[in-house]
Parts: sequence; C-alpha cells; structure tokens
Amino acid sequence: MLGIIKRNFDGATVNCLLSLYKTMVRPHLEYANQVWHPRCIQDLEKLEKVQRKATKIIHRGKKLSYEMRLKVLKLPTLV
Repeated sequence: MLGIIKRNFDGATVNCLLSLYKTMVRPHLEYANQVWHPRCIQDLEKLEKVQRKATKIIHRGKKLSYEMRLKVLKLPTLV
C-alpha cells in the first residue's frame, strides 16, 4: 500500500500524503492481531518499521529522527 501511495502521489502535499496514510495504511496496522496479542517483539518491530518508512515518505527525505517525524505529523507509535 505504501508503494502505491509513493508511486501514484509523488507530487502530493504533506497533508495529502498524511491523509492517505491514515486512511489506507494505518487502519491495517492498528487492527493487526500482533498489536493486540503480541507473541514476539519482532512482530511489533515489523509493524513499527512500516510506520517508520511511511513517515520518511511523507517528509520526503528530510533529516529528522523518527521520534521528531512522529511529533511533527502528530502520530502515536504503534507499540
């Protein structure tokens, strides 16, 4: 889903990309079984990795830490 957003909405604004992420990707991550019943830390890390990549796509390579990107975009962590 992130690849589709990245390819098809290359010239979109930050707000548009954030809305797309929140409506198309985030619900799948939030309702994943691993979030509610984590068996391994690896499962949670994989889900968080998707969000980490999404914040990089939305900010288009700006050199901010993951925590700062979350603050700027007003997104909570999945863990």
